[in-house]
Amino acid sequence: MKKEDKTDKKPVENPVEKLEKQNLELTNDLQRTRADFENFRKQTELQKSKAMESAREMTVLKVLPLLDDIDRAIATYNEQLSPLTKVLEKTLAELKLEKIDSKDGAEFNPDLHEAVMVEDGDGEKEVVSSTLRPGYKYDGEVIRPAMVKVKRVL
Repeated sequence: MKKEDKTDKKPVENPVEKLEKQNLELTNDLQRTRADFENFRKQTELQKSKAMESAREMTVLKVLPLLDDIDRAIATYNEQLSPLTKVLEKTLAELKLEKIDSKDGAEFNPDLHEAVMVEDGDGEKEVVSSTLRPGYKYDGEVIRPAMVKVKRVL
């Protein structure tokens, strides 16, 4: 008979060590799963927030022609509709909608104004001579530039 060589045998793993190792692996898996879920939750909230903001912006874009009509009505019937002006300004502020300054004499800014006509003049400075369609900023960003007529002054 052959004698068994003791070096060929695998050492027997202690059952407690084996359980501790399994416990550590399961704990790590649980921590990874929690982190993945938290990242998923944050990403979902961000997507939801962006979708709501996009929907608000699209709604505001659809309302702009109505605001143009209201502005024309106020300009035509200023005395009768002057109370409406204050309510309209308050409502626009609540909606984070701001009218772009395009009054006569305002400095022309291509980021805020869209020049559709340019009157010749002596100077190099360009100013707004009249507003053809008001422009608006939504939440600080230009949603529609003001359509203006520009003239050059000294």
